[in-house]
Amino acid sequence: MIKRIQEILGERETGVTVTVQGWVRTRRDTGSFSFLEVNDGSCLANLQVIAEQDLDNYEGEVARLSAGCSVQVTGTLQESPAKGQAVELLADELVVVGWADPESYPLQKKRHSLEFLRSISHLRPRTNALGAVARVRSHLSFSVHRYFQEHGFAQIHTPIITTSDCEGAGEMFQVSGGNEKGKDDFFGKPAGLTVSGQLQAEVYAQALGQVYTFGPTFRAENSNTSRHLAEFWMIEPEMAFCDLQCNIELATDMLKWVLADVLDSCTEDLTLFDKFIEKGLIQKLQKVIADDFVQISYTDAVAELDKQSQQFEYPVQWGIDLQSEHERYLTEKIYNCPVIVTDYPSSIKPFYMRLSDDGRTVAAMDILVPGIGELVGGSQREERLDVLTKRMIEAGIDIKEYDWYLDLRRYGTVPHAGFGLGFERLVQFVTGMANIREVIPFPRTPGFAPC
Repeated sequence: MIKRIQEILGERETGVTVTVQGWVRTRRDTGSFSFLEVNDGSCLANLQVIAEQDLDNYEGEVARLSAGCSVQVTGTLQESPAKGQAVELLADELVVVGWADPESYPLQKKRHSLEFLRSISHLRPRTNALGAVARVRSHLSFSVHRYFQEHGFAQIHTPIITTSDCEGAGEMFQVSGGNEKGKDDFFGKPAGLTVSGQLQAEVYAQALGQVYTFGPTFRAENSNTSRHLAEFWMIEPEMAFCDLQCNIELATDMLKWVLADVLDSCTEDLTLFDKFIEKGLIQKLQKVIADDFVQISYTDAVAELDKQSQQFEYPVQWGIDLQSEHERYLTEKIYNCPVIVTDYPSSIKPFYMRLSDDGRTVAAMDILVPGIGELVGGSQREERLDVLTKRMIEAGIDIKEYDWYLDLRRYGTVPHAGFGLGFERLVQFVTGMANIREVIPFPRTPGFAPC
């Protein structure tokens, strides 16, 4: 409702009666009335409510209100003489829906550290910053779906429980059927929570042409850093009759499209982040939308990093995967814009990426952005049955377990490509949040799973 009141302000309407339901942020008493700041979560702005002493429940309830109490207020919008707000609500009726004990309620009128708020994840969305993150995340999700729907993609719901390890790293959470013997007999074979929906998306791409998945993925990696989560969301489109360059163009266009959309729709929240979280955030996003991305090969990227005077924690060497410090140096110091790195060594990439003619590299691409490093990772998939079979055997993969995947190459194989975009990293990039745990409602990390 408060967001709707903001829209009313554009029409400059006052004197209308409205009902607002929300939570009290502050109460200040002066003379014969109280000023209440009420927020309903629909937007960043609070609505100032004037509660006069002639309200029937003023002494018994209104004068006892504190931060966290929930209320329903009916009254008249009137122009406000106070600086920074166009209107205020003169209460005709105020109903206290729920009380909050001021002695124990942990959110008070002060700035709390993000680390502290993480310890009360069930209350942190009531703060300005985390509420803004939630709204931006919601709009980004809607924007992603809208982009793919408007560009002819069909959404596919791929399995959350899977018997295939797409990345081949063995970092899957195992799923138990709860049988007394403790055997993997519920599905007839070992199963785990998915690390990617890509392989199943390939099935539908080679039937429907263009598909995408957007769902939860899981990684049992014991990494307790600001960049990793055990549960996260992935956007994974897959396109038939598409090569690496086609893949790059789609990823670039999608990224610019959703950034432009969120800048247009979430101005108030992004202004908060620009002011308090990352100075120059809005300008950074505008620059990404306006600029062309630099595209270089992995070999050229290694050579470029190698000639810098910068001392990296991890040495730069051909054949070793780029670290976050290398990715950020490319985007923030050398090129000052997003960078697309292509043609990685086959030895450091999964079996499904298309082997290049040189036999040493694969048709892979990563999109690196300032402040984050890798945001998008993708490839052209290996469509040749003989080459794919050989690579799987070399990787130690039981090809009998993936016979269904090889069938896609036996029956009407086509060039196809796709990418994965970690949704939380996108939210991080848009909000400027340094720790990935602030951009997912309930973070799951080693030793930490609240709610």
